[in-house]
Formats: sequence, structure tokens, C-alpha cells
Amino acid sequence: MASVGAVKLFFCFVLWLSNILSSCQGKENFYESHYPFIRRASSFSSSSSSFSSSSGGDNVYDYIIVGGGTAGCPLAATLSQNFSVLLLERGGVPFSNSNVSFLQNFHIALADTSPTSASQFFVSTDGVLNARARVLGGGTCINAGFYTRANARFIKRMGWDAKLVNESYPWVEKQIVHRPKFAPWQRAVRDSLLDIGVSPFNGFTYDHIYGTKIGGTIFDRFGRRHTAAELLSSGNPRKLTVLIHASVQKIVFDTTGKQPKAVGVIFKDENGNQHQAVLVKKAKSEVILSCGAIGTPQMLLLSGIGPKADLKKLNIPVVLNNKFVGKGMADNPMNTIFVPSNRPVEQSLIQTVGITKKGVYIEASSGFGQSNDSIHCHHGIMSAEIGQLSTIPPKQRTQEAIQEYIKNKRNLPHEAFKGGFILEKIANPISTGELNLINTNVDDNPSVTFNYFKHPYDLQRCVDGIRMAAKIAQSEHVTNFTRCNKETVNKILNMSVQASVNLIPRHTNDTKSLEQFCKDTVITIWHYHGGCHVGKVVSPEYKVLGVHRLRIVDGSTFSESPGTNPQATVLMMGRYMAVKILRERLGRAAGI
Repeated sequence: MASVGAVKLFFCFVLWLSNILSSCQGKENFYESHYPFIRRASSFSSSSSSFSSSSGGDNVYDYIIVGGGTAGCPLAATLSQNFSVLLLERGGVPFSNSNVSFLQNFHIALADTSPTSASQFFVSTDGVLNARARVLGGGTCINAGFYTRANARFIKRMGWDAKLVNESYPWVEKQIVHRPKFAPWQRAVRDSLLDIGVSPFNGFTYDHIYGTKIGGTIFDRFGRRHTAAELLSSGNPRKLTVLIHASVQKIVFDTTGKQPKAVGVIFKDENGNQHQAVLVKKAKSEVILSCGAIGTPQMLLLSGIGPKADLKKLNIPVVLNNKFVGKGMADNPMNTIFVPSNRPVEQSLIQTVGITKKGVYIEASSGFGQSNDSIHCHHGIMSAEIGQLSTIPPKQRTQEAIQEYIKNKRNLPHEAFKGGFILEKIANPISTGELNLINTNVDDNPSVTFNYFKHPYDLQRCVDGIRMAAKIAQSEHVTNFTRCNKETVNKILNMSVQASVNLIPRHTNDTKSLEQFCKDTVITIWHYHGGCHVGKVVSPEYKVLGVHRLRIVDGSTFSESPGTNPQATVLMMGRYMAVKILRERLGRAAGI
């Protein structure tokens, strides 16, 4: 019997190995067999279609979606149930990309600064390092994976149909969301949150409830990431076309009528060749932008929609003068407390969250930081040696300062980051900034300013949050876990100043003034939003004001980031808006 068991075990091993090997034989083989509608942009032929004649043809579509990200994928999958859809994504596929697929490589995906990386770094003029997605699946491919819904107040403020919202969330959850494998560090932070009064304990839930809870994740129990790209499998393969490495240059408009009308887009493929994709000549056909809070206002500006004076400076033909495009940009400022450990720390991303009534969220991560492979790499939120320094004020971007930081980082012992981080994030910041074009190259990052802590109420909330985080670091649950002595607040802050990374000059009173600590150690957790607000750039139905057949479906329309982490609501929004569009266009015949 033992030999039979051994044979079965060996057979299972061979099957497992063959699956691993087959998944590594190339990205094309995998997605071509599982997602036959995904093709490289160079396979597209626009010779049979033109903007002047769009009544039919192989490359004429009911919907052209720009951006195959967190909202774009569920949007495309759902619309394709009834209409022809072209989804254009500037990046590649996430499948079989180990930097994207596995939790243990989370920081390496952010460290990759190559032109084909799934993440594209940018630095705000505030001096804070940031990243935007450049891959099919968008932010779900490079984020920390935490999944939690928005609260009822947010849904009501957005004017959404609560019944359809509560149908759209589960559509996502059934396909890509999991219950986390609860890590010891997360348990210690959970118990500490309860001890300092962030109660009650609400257990495992997707809902946004005051107190402490465990949320969902898009990482399964094996640590494998499930992204928005997988939602495309719910689409109709006969009506859905997804092009990767398709970099949209601009939206094309017919300006002969009373109002400009979107007729299609121009994009470049991976070889630099230009193509045009055309909307069918139907009043309800649309170009839909789902490029995210950075990409969507950038695309509007490049296409001639924005402040007239700014467009003229770059010789961009003005299609529509709208002074609000790119304005009201916000990012939820985050500050961290580093907690060293004398015991091995399992890697974990956000699982525990404390939702306070002070407008502060407390989260946790562990086991990510310096490594033999990554100590010389770019780290996004964990590194300062990054390329696009032109948007940073001169006093903050001296090469001497950058080189000094690189030197200090390399001198940090490998063990210095063997611990955990307590993350403190401000909910609904009042401080806002703006986005402006630097040039007309869509591949380049625009200039972005968030004005972190410009409003005193944001700064006060950060101070309250840091006090809470320090109490957690001093708690019995944390010190028992780390096997370290209880430290003073001053020493905790001093360690955290060294571990926090941005391009903001430090001050001598960082550890004596909590206000200064907040300002000098602010980083991002990528929850930026705004730039195309409802009532200013789009209607309540997210149609771009002043033009026909152009809509926006993504976080650029948000005036606040939903819940503790926005990805659940952005995923839901893609599904929700597609169902709304289908029902408005087809009624019961939509079959959704």
C-alpha cells in the first residue's frame, strides 16, 4: 500500500511540476489558451475602418475602453455580453509574471523600474514617491491586495443604486476575493487595537464598520494574487477584443456639430506603429476612459479637453475649455511606525484594520524591506533612487541629497527591516492639489501635486494617528510577539524616521514634534483620486460634460477614497456602471 501511495504522490508531483513548467513557457502561451480574445496591439489592422466612415467593418466597436485596469476589466467583461467591446491596455499581461503573481514578490514588482514593468514610478512635486499601474489588471496587480467595501454613506453620496451596488460587489468577490491566512503579526496588531479602544472586534467582514476587523484579500491561501484581469473570463469572447501594449495617444472628436463628439481613438502598438480604432455610428456608442486618477485627466488634456491656456502652451488643439480637468487631486497621506523584531517575521500585507471615529485608519504589514536582492533596487515607497526628479522642487532634488540617501540605505543592516510596520492613514483628506502636463508624450508622467497636510485638520488627524500607532508599538501584545523591550515614543519615532523614505528634507525636531514627524515622513499607499470630479468634469452618469459619446469610469471621479482601501469599490464600479449602461440601453433585454 505504501508503494501505491508513493506512486500517487509522485504522480501528483509530476502534474504539479508540469503545471508550473507550462505556466512558465511564456506569457503568450498562457493567455492565448485561457483568454483567446487577448492579443498584442500589433495584430490590429485599422485599414478597414476610418473616422469618416464608421457604419461597419471588422475594427468598428460599440464601446472602446481605454485602460484595462481595476475598473476597465469588469466594465469590458460585462458590456461584451451584449455589445462589441475593444479594451486597450498600455501594459502587458499579469499572468505568469512572478513579480505580480506572488505575495512574497510584492516589493520586487514595485522595485522594477524597467520600461516593461507592471508599475510606473512617479514622484509628486511634494517629494513623495509613488507608482501607477502599467499592466492588464491595473492596480490590482501591484497593490497590497486588501479588499474592503465602502461604507453606506459613500454609496449614498455617490448617488448609486444601493441594490445594484450590493449585487455588483459579490460578482467580483465570487471570482477573485479570498479570506486571508491570518499572520501572527496581524494578530498582534489586532489585539493591540482592541486594547487601545478601537472596538468592537467585528471579525472577518468586507463591510466598513467602526472598530477592528479582518478584511478580504485578492491573495489566495497559497499567496497567489488574483487580479481584475481574471474578470475578463466572464466576458463574451465573440464580442470582446483586448489589446495589450496598446498605448492610446488621444481621443478623436468630430467637431462639426454643436458639441464635440467622440468618434474613436489613436493608439500605438509595441512596435511604435500607429492605429486608429473607431466607434460604430450609433448615438449611444461610447469611448470610456478607465485610465485611473493619473491617466484619465492626462488623457483628457492630451485630447484637448482642459484649461484652454494650459493646452495652448503645449500647442494642443482645444476641443473643450474646462478649467476643472486635473484639479482637486488628493492622496490619502500615510505615515508608518517601524517595529523591529528579535524573532523571524512572516511576510504579510494588510489583513487587520482599525477603523476609528477620528478619521484615521490603522493597518499593518510585516517582513517587507531590505533584502540581499533588493537593497540596491528602486523600491517605490521604500526607496529614493528614482529617475523622474524634474517635477521635484530644486531644493529637494539635489544629487548630493539623493546619493547620501542611497549610501545610508546601503549601510543599513539587512536585519534592520526584519520587523513589522504599523500604518497610519488619513481618511478623506481635505488637502488637495492638481495635475498638469509636462509635455505631450503620453508615456511620460504628468506633474502631480497633492499638498499633503496643507489643511491643519489633516495634520491634526495624523498626530492623533501616530499617537495611536505608538501605543500599539508599546503594547504587551506587540512586545511579546517581537521579544523586544518596550521602547519610548521618542526611540520608536527615531527608528521610524530612518525607515521612512521620501525626498522631503528631514528636520532636527522630527522625533520631538509629531506635526513635523507627520510632514517629514509622509508616504503614500496609492489611494490617490480626483481630477475629473462629478459636476465639474462629468455628469452624475459619468458622461464628460460638453461632449457626446465620452464617459469616465474610474477613481478620477471620486472626491474621496472609498472605505479603508478603494480597490473593492473601483472593481465594483466597473461592473455596476456596465450593468447600468446595458439596462438603460436595452432594458430587460440586457439579460443581466
